[in-house]
Amino acid sequence: MIETKGKFYLGRLYDLKKAQVTEQPLLYEADDLTTHAVVVGMTGSGKTGLCVNLLEEAALNNIPALMIDPKGDVTNTLLHFPELLPQDFQPWVNPDEARREGLSLAQAAEKAANQWREGLAKWDIQPERLQALREAAQFAVYTPGSDAGLPVSILASLKAPEISWEANRELLREKISGTVTAILGLVGVKDIDPVRSREHILLANIFEHTWSQAKDLNLGELILKTQNPPFDKLGVFDVNTFYPEKERFELAMMLNNILAAPAFQTWIEGQPLEIGSLLYTPDGRPRHSVFYLAHLNDAERMFFVTLLYTAVESWMRVQSGTTSLRAIVYFDEIFGYLPPVANPPSKQFILRMLKQARAFGIGQVLVTQNPVDLDYKALSNAGSWFIGKLQTDQDKQRLLDGLEGAMAGAMNRSRYDAIISALGKRVFLLHNVHEKEPQVFQTRWAMNYLAGPLTRTHIPMLNQLVGATQETAAVDVEGPLPPKPSSEKPRPSVTLSGTSTRPALPAGIAEYFLPNNVSFAQALKKAAKEGLSQAKPSGMMYHPALLAQARVRYVQLKYNLDFETVHTALVHTAERRGIIRWSDFLAAPIDPESLEDEPLPEARFASLPAILTQAASLKTLERQFLDWAFQNSPIKIKANEALKLYASPDMTTAEFHTLCSEAADKAFREESKKFEKDFEKQLRTLQTKLEREERELAEDESEYSQRKLEEMGTHAENILGLIGGRRRRLTTSLTKRRMTAKAKADIDESVAEIKRLKTQIAELEAEKNHALEEARARWGEAAGSFVEITLTPYKKDVLLELFGVAWVPYYQAQIGQETLEFPGYQTP
Repeated sequence: MIETKGKFYLGRLYDLKKAQVTEQPLLYEADDLTTHAVVVGMTGSGKTGLCVNLLEEAALNNIPALMIDPKGDVTNTLLHFPELLPQDFQPWVNPDEARREGLSLAQAAEKAANQWREGLAKWDIQPERLQALREAAQFAVYTPGSDAGLPVSILASLKAPEISWEANRELLREKISGTVTAILGLVGVKDIDPVRSREHILLANIFEHTWSQAKDLNLGELILKTQNPPFDKLGVFDVNTFYPEKERFELAMMLNNILAAPAFQTWIEGQPLEIGSLLYTPDGRPRHSVFYLAHLNDAERMFFVTLLYTAVESWMRVQSGTTSLRAIVYFDEIFGYLPPVANPPSKQFILRMLKQARAFGIGQVLVTQNPVDLDYKALSNAGSWFIGKLQTDQDKQRLLDGLEGAMAGAMNRSRYDAIISALGKRVFLLHNVHEKEPQVFQTRWAMNYLAGPLTRTHIPMLNQLVGATQETAAVDVEGPLPPKPSSEKPRPSVTLSGTSTRPALPAGIAEYFLPNNVSFAQALKKAAKEGLSQAKPSGMMYHPALLAQARVRYVQLKYNLDFETVHTALVHTAERRGIIRWSDFLAAPIDPESLEDEPLPEARFASLPAILTQAASLKTLERQFLDWAFQNSPIKIKANEALKLYASPDMTTAEFHTLCSEAADKAFREESKKFEKDFEKQLRTLQTKLEREERELAEDESEYSQRKLEEMGTHAENILGLIGGRRRRLTTSLTKRRMTAKAKADIDESVAEIKRLKTQIAELEAEKNHALEEARARWGEAAGSFVEITLTPYKKDVLLELFGVAWVPYYQAQIGQETLEFPGYQTP
């Protein structure tokens, strides 16, 4: 068995003249890789096998590696089958290739197992070495922007570097420039010039302002600071002159779009992009972390590669210097990331790593099949060149140009030309600055199964094969979501405490600060939860809500109505999209005078939900609220048409009933007075007639008595005259008799008239009583006879009083390791 401690067993030397492999192994010094390596070879040259061998040897030497895999070839480094059993190979056998050979999958797996068993034996690789490889490192496949493998959170890339700003200002500005370029490229900004692009200048200044104070950024904070920059000037111009607010808002919206997109959520979940934890397990075991990028588009790949390199560089700067190989950064198919002419964001980081990483023991391995697409002047710092069979003479000449530059004119070009021209499959030329002569060797048999490029569907199986699992929780982007308005219970535990930067609102949108009218003690009491007595306030957090308030006036002269009502809605919009059901968020009217002009000092702010960041959407919601207020403004008033009484909308039924009763009683009394007046007038007339008749009766009775006496006297005289011999005239007696009868008739007439008058008086009294009872019943019925009338205001009388973003204060409090929030505002 070959002893390879500190050395990479990559194959055996090859005799070009005899066109055969020798028995002498090629052992590559691991520490030679600190000067970096370039691997070049066309498709089919054996380049992938060589690179897998190199990574296998690194694992066996306890050297961690970060592997960038744009195509899926590097995933083969996880296919460890120490027992070489056919059933281990079968899931990874290419079914199309088996079909072309006329084999079943089981037969193809058997063939692959035998092929690997024979190949490894030929190269003196024992099963123990395969088992050692499997146990040497912790292997995993990460899939940025996807959860097919282990997701990667890029948020750690926005944190302030741990190195000193003052001592590393130039380096950190270059890091900022690359990070900003990558972010802008991701959102689709083209022609990004760090000196001329306003977008780049603004974001770079935000990074510098924040990082120079050793403060971290996250995407939410970056978006907010884009709208409200933490500085007043850029150069000699104020911010709004250099980059107007409306245009900054458009940039913020572009940044927010990627954050809001569901597909972007996988970029902010999973393993933080922290290099130390990607290179070593907590117990110090090396990791081999494959970053599979085949599923990403070009902009997303550039974005991730740039952030990965910035993270590597930041981690590298805080390590101690060493001459030993500490870690490998492997980049398969570097086409497009280190071009000879253009300057993509990744290029400056790769160049700087080539120049400076040696001092920290970080070795880069850069692989390509297209030599013309590489900046070979940039690769002059590469100490090892692994050159395989090339496709065209142009590729060879370009490669020789690069080698000549790397060897500073000490290269025998014709010799290298002849060697490269004679290379065959799996045969490579190794130019190593640490060796005097170039070496030609044939690559050994790979210990891992080379299944070819694997697709995203294979990634879960790969991670399951090596037992790779997610070890870290998601990192928060924007802080906690706002609560619902009616909640008085403590909010759940939160990870972050918002941002000190108040999010900027779209132009033309009003902003309100609800008063902190609840003390901390009152807030705890309202929470009604055990264990809060130990809670200590740690600050104030403002959460955004949509405040809408309309005042509606009803003026109806017919109903003697001049009345106002207020519709108020306080909408916590974290999960709201589109149309809002305003009736779900009704609140007590808010006095505009009670609103604060400024937030509380040192308060922090939760982020604005998307619904509050778009002026057009808010204007639409404003119209919807006014329409809702109008449609829900019809009021019902109680009306008593009989009494011509109309209640105000806020009058209760009992109050209106009392009002109607009092009005009916008053009307009855007034009608009674009229009745009494009319009755008295008629009664006086009848009583006058009665009194007159009674006087006349008395006179008639007196006259009748007198006439009767006279008649009797006349009769007596006539009788005495006859007796005495005096003769009286008979007519005298008859006359007296007639007069008596008339007097008697007058008495009867008066008696009859008096009786009639008394009857009329009695009937008048009865009529009066009946009329009063009838009036009493009529007004009593009127008092209880009322209906409801619906009144609708005019649209012009629905007036918007408040509409905009309201910041609602919450107390933050620590209870042990938990952070809770309590409402600091209560509606009147």
